[in-house]
Amino acid sequence: MIENVLPKYVRPIAKIDDPESNIDYWDTSVEAFDEKDYKKSVINVINYINPNLIDDKKTEGDIEIVQMQGSAEIHLKITGTTFCIRAPFLRIGDKTNRVALLRRVAEVNFSPLRLEQIHLKDNELHFEYEMPIELAQPNKVYDIIRNVALFADKYDDEFVDNYKAEFIHKPNYTELSQEEKDKVWQQISDIFEDYKNYTELFKEKRWDDYIWDILVISFLKISNMPYVHGKLRSDLIYIISLMTDYDLDFKYRVDKGVNFMKKLLDKSREEIMKNVYHADQFISLRWRSSEQIITDRLSNSLKTVQEGEKNERYFNLSYFLQYLFLRLIYDYNLEDSYKKAIYEVLESVSGLEPEEAAPKLIELFYKMYNAEINQKEKKKDEEDKGFFSKLFS
Repeated sequence: MIENVLPKYVRPIAKIDDPESNIDYWDTSVEAFDEKDYKKSVINVINYINPNLIDDKKTEGDIEIVQMQGSAEIHLKITGTTFCIRAPFLRIGDKTNRVALLRRVAEVNFSPLRLEQIHLKDNELHFEYEMPIELAQPNKVYDIIRNVALFADKYDDEFVDNYKAEFIHKPNYTELSQEEKDKVWQQISDIFEDYKNYTELFKEKRWDDYIWDILVISFLKISNMPYVHGKLRSDLIYIISLMTDYDLDFKYRVDKGVNFMKKLLDKSREEIMKNVYHADQFISLRWRSSEQIITDRLSNSLKTVQEGEKNERYFNLSYFLQYLFLRLIYDYNLEDSYKKAIYEVLESVSGLEPEEAAPKLIELFYKMYNAEINQKEKKKDEEDKGFFSKLFS
C-alpha cells in the first residue's frame, strides 16, 4: 500500500511549433478596433491566436492564410472591406449516406453553430462565414475562427464513421521521435499506475469519494498533453465532460469514469500511442485567457479555498487544487507564465504529504487570483524603462 502522499506529476514534453500566447496582441487588437483600424485589429487577433501564421506575410494588401487544423484546411482572407473564413473538410462520395448526412448537417447548422455554417458545394462540405471588416470585433473574430476549427475537427470523424463521408485532406502530422515516444509512454504509464495505487488506497481507507478526484486528475493529465489526438482525445473530452456534469448523479459519474479507465488500461501501448503525434494547428481549441479571465474563473472557488485553509482541510484542498489547476490548462489557452507556474507547483508537490503540499498550492491559487503571476516581469520592464529614461535624459 502506498503512503498518503500526492500523485506524481511530470509536465508534458514541448509540442513542435507550439505558438506562444501573447496578451499584448489582444490588447493591440482591441485598441485598433476602438480606433476604427479594423484590418489592424483582425491582424492582431490572428497574431494572438498564432503569430506564426502571419509573420512572413505582407499586410499592406489583401492577406490570405491557409493552415491545417487536423484534417480540415482553414482558409482566411482579410481585405480592407471584408473578413472571410472557409474550411473545406469533407466530400460526399458514392458510398456516402447522403440523406442522413445532410439531415445531420442541418441539425449542426441550427445548433451548435451560430454565425458560421456548413455549406454544400459540388459535393463538398465547407464551413463558411463572411462579414464586413467593420463588424469584425475581436471577440467575434476569435470565436468564429475557434468554432470553425473546433467543429471541423470534431465532425469530420463523426461524418466519416457514421455516414461514410470522405476526407478532402489527410491530416498533416509529424511523428514523435523514439525518445519522445518513450517519454510520453512512461508518463502515461505512471498516470495509470498512480490511478491503480490511489484507488486501492482510497478504497482501503473508505475514502470512496476521492476516486472521482484521481479519475479526473488522471484524465486531465493525459488530455493536457498537446500531442494527444484522434479518438483518444475525443473520448477523453467526452468522459471529462460527463465526469464534471454536476447535474448527473455522483455515483453514476464515478462508475462511468471507472469503466472508461478500465477500457483504457486494457489497451496496448500500440493502441494508445497511435493517437500520439504532433499535428498542424491553426488555433488552440482552448478558450482565450487573460489575467482578468483567470481571476474571474478562480473567484468561483475562492470561498472553498478560504474555508479549507481556515479549517486546515489540507487533504481536501490538495486534491481540489490539483484538479483546479489542471482544469485551467484544459480549458484555457494560458500564457506561458501561467502554465509554467502550474507545472512548477504540481511538480514540487509530487510525493508530498497533503499538509506540506496544500500551502504551496494555496499560495499559487492566491497569486493567480490576485493577478500576481506576471508582476516580476512587469516590475522588471518598469525598472528597465526607468533606467533607459534616466540614461538618455
